[in-house]
Amino acid sequence: MIHDSLPLRQIWGSMMGKPHPAELRQRVVDHVADGNTQRATAARFKVSVRLLNDMVKLKAATGGLGPKPQGNGGGHGKLAALKGWLARRIGEKRDLTAAALAAEIVATHGVAVYRGTVWQALRDLGLTHKKRPARGRSEAPRGRSRPPHLDHQTSALHGQPPDADRIYRRVEPEDQHGRDHRLGAEG
Repeated sequence: MIHDSLPLRQIWGSMMGKPHPAELRQRVVDHVADGNTQRATAARFKVSVRLLNDMVKLKAATGGLGPKPQGNGGGHGKLAALKGWLARRIGEKRDLTAAALAAEIVATHGVAVYRGTVWQALRDLGLTHKKRPARGRSEAPRGRSRPPHLDHQTSALHGQPPDADRIYRRVEPEDQHGRDHRLGAEG
């Protein structure tokens, strides 16, 4: 079943596969070393022949069966050498946009980058984007309603003139006998 609202990592789990346990790796290599064929060993331990072949080659080449490091390791992108400069530049001028930083990087270092690359480098430095500057709280905290102002009329609270109730009141027409002709109105 396809779930459009779930991220792929949640559907498929982690994108990187987990290495086989070291004990299993050692057992399959030992079984092949005892004179068994790779196909028979793969069937017995319920692993692929490819894994078995890779483990035998790894043991012969390195003498060990440890898994190789996964992922790209990070820290080697276009802006890896400029992270110190980025941190100093943001320290000097806190309100720079990612596009402005990208333009400065091109002008000063000759490295063409997208603003998304700049954002990734800033996130790696632990910097986040705050939409509004910090200010003192002069209003009630969010989630709590403010107490009503009893000294003001309701319309004045909404930026309307104090006599807005009278000005903007909908006047229902009455019939010729002075009765309200709306359905259900007592007259």
